[in-house]
Amino acid sequence: MGRIIRHVILGFALLLAVSIAFTPSAQAAKEVKIGFSMALTGPLGPAGKAALLAMQIWRDDVNAKGGLLGRKVKLVYYDDQTKPANVPGIYAKLLDVDKVDFIVSGYGTNLIVPALPIAMERGMVFMGLFGLDANAKFKYNNYFQIMPAGPDPIVDWSVGFFELAAKQKPRPKTIALLSADAEFARNAVAGARRNAKKYGFKIVYDKRYPFPGTSDFTPILRAVKATNPDLFYVGSYPGGSVGIVKAAHEIKLEPKLFGGGMVGLQYTAIQMNLGKLLNGITDYWFWAPEKTLKFPGIEAFLAKYQKEAPKQKLDPLGYYLPPFAYAYVQLLGNAIEATKSFDQAKIGAYIRNNTHSTVVGKVKFGKNGEWATSRTFQVQLQNITSNKMSEFSKAGKMVVVYPEEFKSGELIYPYAKGK
Repeated sequence: MGRIIRHVILGFALLLAVSIAFTPSAQAAKEVKIGFSMALTGPLGPAGKAALLAMQIWRDDVNAKGGLLGRKVKLVYYDDQTKPANVPGIYAKLLDVDKVDFIVSGYGTNLIVPALPIAMERGMVFMGLFGLDANAKFKYNNYFQIMPAGPDPIVDWSVGFFELAAKQKPRPKTIALLSADAEFARNAVAGARRNAKKYGFKIVYDKRYPFPGTSDFTPILRAVKATNPDLFYVGSYPGGSVGIVKAAHEIKLEPKLFGGGMVGLQYTAIQMNLGKLLNGITDYWFWAPEKTLKFPGIEAFLAKYQKEAPKQKLDPLGYYLPPFAYAYVQLLGNAIEATKSFDQAKIGAYIRNNTHSTVVGKVKFGKNGEWATSRTFQVQLQNITSNKMSEFSKAGKMVVVYPEEFKSGELIYPYAKGK
């Protein structure tokens, strides 16, 4: 008899455990795992760490409100060391070992492209963080890229630089093109080459420099100066951008418009390094503390970021990459909530077919997963008088001169006048 009672009790206990496992509270305890690689070391490490902090702030914001569909968010990530060869293995591990629910990209074109085939093979929604035309070869319909390059990203990236140049009196005639020999920079300058032809500017110099491996830019810029270009469009990474600006000042290279696709001039540490040397340069930009760019939620996010960043020795202002790193996971999370689903196809369709409110403004994607309309700003650095961080934390220093809708000041032309 006692044995029967024990079996009955055991049966009830088992039934109770099963029922508890399927109650809403138990289901809520299951996490939503979002996996990605991120450059935490290597050339893109400083920017990658800042992006990670932004994503962690989003995670904390979402979890403070109860998570996504009642499930807390967990970020699962590995350092890709800024090496494209590491990326496929990381995403295979995330999906096959960690069993993540969603994947998003690491930072930059070179690190996005190796992950795209895996996202396609698994039918995963794939949010991209600053890839320039990364989906051109793949044409994957569930890829969505948060950088506001535009529907024809290679061309749209630089069109503002050329529109500004074409409006000047007298109209400039010649252009020099310089590119780091890496995917993003090559793509940026490929678009500039097409725009030079479209706007009727004669190309008098068009070369690449080794990346990584180039530290002395003086000989390169002397060759550029020898062609006496009216315009100088550069596609470069942070270290190269610093070297090019310093070398240009050293040899007094003074084209009428200078900049275009120089990564790094948006970073606070580099701004503090270069200080007054930045005056007059016109470069691509995505956000600055200008009155025309006060998107809902951006200042609240930056307040949280700027409180934590100095503790981690990250970019203390965080104007360049962090808002978009927050926005690309914010957009994914909002799509999960809107569809009330974790289904990849439903979420992909929702992202593709709707306009999204984010901390970087309204986002609408085109057929190739790029923004339906370009919103790549051209910013001219103006009125910089020192190397102090305060120079770059206020309006009037990173002046939006293109497009008209977001313009916050006038272009100082030619470049030498802005110096």
